[in-house]
Amino acid sequence: MVEQSLWTQKITADPGHSDWYIERFRAMAGAGEDLAGEARLVDTLVSRRARILDAGCGQGRTGAYLHSVGHDVVGVDGDAKLIAAAEQDHPGPRWIVGDLAELDLPARGIAEPFDAIVSAGNVMAFLARSTRVPVLERLHAHLAPEGRAAIGFGAGRGYEFAEFLRDATRAGFEPDLLLSTWDLRPFTDDSTFLVALLRRA
Repeated sequence: MVEQSLWTQKITADPGHSDWYIERFRAMAGAGEDLAGEARLVDTLVSRRARILDAGCGQGRTGAYLHSVGHDVVGVDGDAKLIAAAEQDHPGPRWIVGDLAELDLPARGIAEPFDAIVSAGNVMAFLARSTRVPVLERLHAHLAPEGRAAIGFGAGRGYEFAEFLRDATRAGFEPDLLLSTWDLRPFTDDSTFLVALLRRA
């Protein structure tokens, strides 16, 4: 049995947390805040009508934007409430409840690999330690040979950037470009956020 993610542990302890999270982002969207920064970066990595996997899609804000500009999007998240909110707020992409550590989309009828994979919103920092490499391996397995993955998360969340990059190497990735923000600022030793653009090694 796969170890529960830190997110699953959080919603087990506080069943209302997912509802709070959903309403928080609905309020931000209603206030006109920019929630598409990650998606704009991913859009630059691919041609029109690309196949994109939103890994840890939450309530769907990133995948929804990518769908709106013409991409074929599949979003996967382990939180059924977040997937329900994605289906309600952002029809169009295919939203799936599933554990990234056991991701097998061909078994669910989605056979083609993806031109890009995005994992935003600190998804990596919410993984149980024992599932970090397996999740990266499953993402690697779903990426097309020339595809790239864009993975971002913040410092101070129990997953050191150097450890993540070692895990990514173990999973078969190599870095294409390291950034400190989704708006393309360079990554430095002092960066408090990492956006790693990875390709197959």
